[in-house]
Amino acid sequence: MGFVLRWLVAFVLVAATYNPTEVNYVRWAATTYPDSLSLIVLAGLVLLIGYIIYLRATIRSIGGFGMALILALVGALLWVAYDFGLLDLQNRNLNLWLGIFAMSLVMGIGLSWSIVRRKLSGQADVDDVEE
Repeated sequence: MGFVLRWLVAFVLVAATYNPTEVNYVRWAATTYPDSLSLIVLAGLVLLIGYIIYLRATIRSIGGFGMALILALVGALLWVAYDFGLLDLQNRNLNLWLGIFAMSLVMGIGLSWSIVRRKLSGQADVDDVEE
């Protein structure tokens, strides 16, 4: 349940920033720019804090190579789904949702990786050692 919750929060974070519907930060900020500047800045800072938390944890736990590996795995799964006719890549909205899913999956795995590694190996990660 822990991973699903972390992934779901990452999905909401990425989807709230931009998605193919009318309800997203980028579209809202573009349409209400001069009138709601203070709210646009506040919401942008909240999203930025969320990205910093997720991306910092992801980079520290799996690194750039791990992020690329997860994206490659998701890409390979999509390729297999396309080859078997389960996926039609002509739909722009579906492609955007797949990208949002892939990015949120990377961030969810990155935030959960230390927990997974500790359960698999029995060793805890220690990033900062106090003396």
